[in-house]
Amino acid sequence: MKAAVLGAPIAHSLSPVLHRAAYQALGLTGWSYEAIECDTARLPAVLDGCGPDWAGLSLTMPLKRAVLPLLDHIDPLAREVGAANTVVFTGGRRHGHNTDVPGMIAALAEAGATGLSGPATVLILGGGATACSALVAAAARLAVGLTLTGFDGPEITAPDVLISTVPAGAADFHAERIARGALAPRHLLDVVYHPWPTPLAAAARQAGIPVAGGFALLLHQAAGQVELMTGKPAPLAAMRTAGDSALRT
Repeated sequence: MKAAVLGAPIAHSLSPVLHRAAYQALGLTGWSYEAIECDTARLPAVLDGCGPDWAGLSLTMPLKRAVLPLLDHIDPLAREVGAANTVVFTGGRRHGHNTDVPGMIAALAEAGATGLSGPATVLILGGGATACSALVAAAARLAVGLTLTGFDGPEITAPDVLISTVPAGAADFHAERIARGALAPRHLLDVVYHPWPTPLAAAARQAGIPVAGGFALLLHQAAGQVELMTGKPAPLAAMRTAGDSALRT
């Protein structure tokens, strides 16, 4: 069976390392996983080219929203988010799923962000598909009330959780705010995994703030994809080891 990650750019993706490690640990010797450069214009043709020998696709920017009209079925969570990062081929039909939301919850839980509720606040940096997943993770899964504000709105100084879904350099202003004590979140999730640590993550760690990194998110969302595509429990330890090794090289 075949699977792949699609996106533009995609050469940097760590997903092939994680998925191939999962297949090896699960004994799926006939499975393959590759990275395919694909923008929104090419997406329909790529989907049309996936025959019965394809198990599924992982999607990254800029495809998570663009894929929705091309699907036969959209999982309720993906529909709520308005973005699917996973396509599973079943019975000749395309099923869209979102594993980013549970991946974020798992990554934050590893960093100790559990039990948040009621008046807790979440500050989300970004406005793309990953930011939408962060909104749903906060509202639906952490039971946190949300207030949307523009970048010119009042500054939030002490959110319970800060989630950055922007490229590393785009959050430098907030890294400086943390460094000078003007921003003091209880927890940070930064979705970037390379280069690591980002200035934002480094500033948070220096300030003693628990940090969940992009690798933890990538790992847990990939584990969800493996389970959806193979029907088997994801070998998380093997995937983590392979990813850690790849990032060190």
